[in-house]
Amino acid sequence: MAREFQRGHKAKISDLTAGTDLYVGVSIAGPGLTFDISCFGLDANEQLSDDRYFVFYNQPKSPEESIQQLGAQAGDSESFRVTLDRIPAAIHRLSFTASVDGAGQMSQIGPGYIRIVAGGEEVVRYSFTGSEFSTERALMIGDFYLKDVWRFAAVGQGFDGGLAALLKNFGGEVAEEEAAPEQQVPAQATGAPGFAPPPQAAAPAPSFGAPAQGPAQPPAQAPAPAPAFTAPPQPAAPQQQPVHSAPTMVGPLTTPPAAPYGQPPHPPQQPGPPSYGQVPGRQPGYGGQVPPPAPAPAPYGQQPPYGQQPPYGQQPAYGQQPPYGQAPGQVPGQQPAAGAGLAAALQPYKEAPTGARWTPQNQQLMRVDLSMGGQAVLARQGSMVLYQGKVDFSYKGAGFAGRIVGNATGQEMQLMRCTGRGQVFLAETGAHLHAIELQGDGICVSAENVLAFDESLQHEVRRIEGHGIPGGALFTMQFQGSGTVIVKTHGVPVVLPVTPTTFADSNAIVAWSAASQVIISSQVRLRRNAYPGHSGETVNLQFRGAPGNFIVVQPYEV
Repeated sequence: MAREFQRGHKAKISDLTAGTDLYVGVSIAGPGLTFDISCFGLDANEQLSDDRYFVFYNQPKSPEESIQQLGAQAGDSESFRVTLDRIPAAIHRLSFTASVDGAGQMSQIGPGYIRIVAGGEEVVRYSFTGSEFSTERALMIGDFYLKDVWRFAAVGQGFDGGLAALLKNFGGEVAEEEAAPEQQVPAQATGAPGFAPPPQAAAPAPSFGAPAQGPAQPPAQAPAPAPAFTAPPQPAAPQQQPVHSAPTMVGPLTTPPAAPYGQPPHPPQQPGPPSYGQVPGRQPGYGGQVPPPAPAPAPYGQQPPYGQQPPYGQQPAYGQQPPYGQAPGQVPGQQPAAGAGLAAALQPYKEAPTGARWTPQNQQLMRVDLSMGGQAVLARQGSMVLYQGKVDFSYKGAGFAGRIVGNATGQEMQLMRCTGRGQVFLAETGAHLHAIELQGDGICVSAENVLAFDESLQHEVRRIEGHGIPGGALFTMQFQGSGTVIVKTHGVPVVLPVTPTTFADSNAIVAWSAASQVIISSQVRLRRNAYPGHSGETVNLQFRGAPGNFIVVQPYEV
């Protein structure tokens, strides 16, 4: 029986089916609308680094045929064949999208879906309707993504600008071309295709074939048998092939680096404000001049040259600011280059839109899209720095255990409940933020290090008592289920395996696996302050557990 997904739901492919040769069917329609349904094969940076893995109407398969576009069949507007064990290692995500070809918007579509079929049996389906969107002209429907194993995510996120803007968002470029003249398709017999098995044949169905028509599409007549993949699909009746008005899409051969901070892209082109979905620092249009390669980053601890953008996370040296009145990256005595100004200065800090529910904007700022998943988010009170759309905030207590925490140590976990349709940006005191996605497993996080989490997660407050711990106890929150937890740390944390001799300071510990056992280890001695050279480390937490357990610590101590 097929599993019904909602927007934001994710699952391992191995939990849905044991097969790796999959059929992906997409159904989308609207009155007077024509759609281009495509598949983007993206690298680890979610960029189309190889345009041969952009599978669409002009390029129906990838080089090794691990991704093939099959056309409309079995009640689906478009269908694909995906062979996961043949996908190259450089491809980490397959994004299935639909865009309006011509005038129209996604709010005009009727009920649609994306489904996965394995061995002739539908294993998962994600349904959507036009009421979930507004003026968007493209839609990111669902993704296959590689995270130790292949997984499937129901995305359902609208995108402004159509297929061209969607391609630019993934790092591709657009090449304009003239529309090809219409071609007449020669008339053929109206019977079943020649490669289809005869109706009276009693042979078993192929292991991978187009599934039977679903119950949501009542057939007017009995469907034809599913074709095997020994010959390309042919139309059952004479029809005229439509000519797409969208331009041919061309992916970049190489990914040009972004321009340094405050410096305009390489002349002679003058960049204007980037359109929505355009990659910052990339010249729009095919055939534009490629900027020169950026200089290599300076070694760790060494400051970069004047005017060069320091590596991500590294602060510029003191005194690296340009003189008063001089633009960043401008040579003294030289007129500022054309195009430099406010737009160029702010471009490196542009919001990073993705198809995920949780998206880090930088190391200290996290964005959550409440419209994805349809579930509320619980966040620490006061952590909201900005929100967009219709969002409601209400008080959410941590329960009786939470009040005990507050009365005993002042560490009460006061939460706010965020609901609605919009985006909320969260941060707190410049702490580093990390999104931890749970897929049915569990984790314990120090209450001081929890910033936000999905309300769908089961959570409870636990108390670890011990003499010498600040406040007399360490309060943790245990999370279990499927969802995301946002953890904040002082600096960059480190993950270590649990061994029989693993000890951690109570102030430095951030999180640990739920299966680990925590024991208070005290080193308190009589008259410990009476002799010189005392370490001051009186209380530690000892962790025990089977192989595979872990702890997370931060480079910080009170």
